[in-house]
Amino acid sequence: MAGDGALVRARGLGKRFGDFEAVRGIDLEVRPGEAFGFLGPNGAGKSSTMRMISCVSPRTGGELTVLGMDPDRAGPRIRARLGVVPQQDNLDTELTVRQNLHVYGRYFGLSKAHVRARAEELLDFAQLTERADDEVEPLSGGMKRRLTIARSLINDPELLLLDEPTTGLDPQARHLLWDRLFRLKQQGVTLIVTTHYMDEAEQLCDRLVVMDGGRIVAEGSPGELISRHATREVLELRFAPGAQAAAEPSVVDLAERVEVLPDRLLLYTGDGESALKAAHDRGVVPVSSLVRRATLEDVFLRLTGRTLVD
Repeated sequence: MAGDGALVRARGLGKRFGDFEAVRGIDLEVRPGEAFGFLGPNGAGKSSTMRMISCVSPRTGGELTVLGMDPDRAGPRIRARLGVVPQQDNLDTELTVRQNLHVYGRYFGLSKAHVRARAEELLDFAQLTERADDEVEPLSGGMKRRLTIARSLINDPELLLLDEPTTGLDPQARHLLWDRLFRLKQQGVTLIVTTHYMDEAEQLCDRLVVMDGGRIVAEGSPGELISRHATREVLELRFAPGAQAAAEPSVVDLAERVEVLPDRLLLYTGDGESALKAAHDRGVVPVSSLVRRATLEDVFLRLTGRTLVD
């Protein structure tokens, strides 16, 4: 993977905690202006990798450069140019929304005038202007998440790291947050996102890696990964629990691959409707059927044999 302009480059990057190897020699590169994702279940090594990139956890193996610098030698200089959104909001709940931005901005040595002006821009960006003088504690989870992201932008970072940005949010709050992140990308901010939500990775990421057990098991754009590891369509045949096993022999040759789940069969095929007709012609009668496009969830099932949602 070449490209001298990479904002993050890792070669053989590893992280060990005692006898436990959380990250096992991964290679990756993040290019300016892209949204790069780490997709995988809890425990895959995503957060450990993010902590090394954000210069708060030293690597125990391999090479890593962030913004062209070595985190072991230039941690403070790198952190001054990063925005970090942790998994858990760590806002000061006794301060107002606006005060959270003002106080955080002063940590970077920014002038009071600059912080005040920047805070107003970010309140508007996060759709929190009307709540600017409210204390943080009563805010909804989505508002707190948007404030955390706004706070991470106070120093105009070149690189924004978001660790599980929408965990625990309702669908409306998630979509609003996705919209805010898309706008940041349009403004030229480079994003690195970890998630175990497959739809989130498809929505946000230009390119991503799938991690499992501390290793990268696949890399590419969402479309490339689906094309490489799945088929164009998937036929879902749902049965009463346990009945799917009896139906499997009748449909196994109708698809490139058949996945057996507790209440259904997934037939990976280029033409779901034709496969469904053939199954009906053979006397297979599911409770319901669905033809859909392949997704990143199907990719993950292919690679690891389990879904991403914990």
